[in-house]
Amino acid sequence: MIDFEERHFPFEGCFNFRDIGGYRNSDGQLIRWGRYFRAGRQDRMTASDLRALAQLGLKTQIDLRRPDELEDQGRGPLEEMGVNYKWHSVIPPNGSKVLDAVAGQGISGERYLRYLDFDVSPWLHVFRILAEVESYPLVVHCTAGKDRTGVTTAFLLSLLGVERTLIEEDFILSNRDQPRHIKFLEKKGLTSGSVHRNVGVPEDAMKVFLDGMEKEHGGVIAFLNKIGVDDEMQAAIRGALLEN
Repeated sequence: MIDFEERHFPFEGCFNFRDIGGYRNSDGQLIRWGRYFRAGRQDRMTASDLRALAQLGLKTQIDLRRPDELEDQGRGPLEEMGVNYKWHSVIPPNGSKVLDAVAGQGISGERYLRYLDFDVSPWLHVFRILAEVESYPLVVHCTAGKDRTGVTTAFLLSLLGVERTLIEEDFILSNRDQPRHIKFLEKKGLTSGSVHRNVGVPEDAMKVFLDGMEKEHGGVIAFLNKIGVDDEMQAAIRGALLEN
């Protein structure tokens, strides 16, 4: 059972912030709580949010946003709280236009697959961080915390041995915070038809993506091996995130 309320943090100014702890892999091992958080942008967090965030004891922030997003939104408040900032943009400048041309406009599993046509070294750098036990607890985020963050989390859950059905279900949890996010944007006068569409995810997007990973790369683990996430790194990540 996917327990959204237990793992979700309903911050006033940050959306899609949740813990992946508690999921069980195919060997029966549980992912540790309070180690890996996934989220959207944090620059709109309130003072109350920041007090609650401080209780998580974060050590590392992994930022997946494009350069233009970073310039527009800033790094957010975590660095000022002593969190180590790491920026590894997985979509290059003008990459969104390239994605529109090859995968069509709008969110889709096919669009996620085309992320991997860009330089794959940011993914390797992210997993190097995940392999360092001193990096935890950490948060991985993009702007909305669902697409680039969703792909990264799907990679990680696959590496941890979580069943595919559960990976797909975890991905769809992003839609549970959609109404609250839209309401927040409406109060800020920032909504439009595209905004309403883009704060959620298509329910089949992760299925399409993982099907494509099998077809084009031989699966997630084969892809990670190919880009340099070797057996030693994978074992270190499992050791950091799985209960004994």
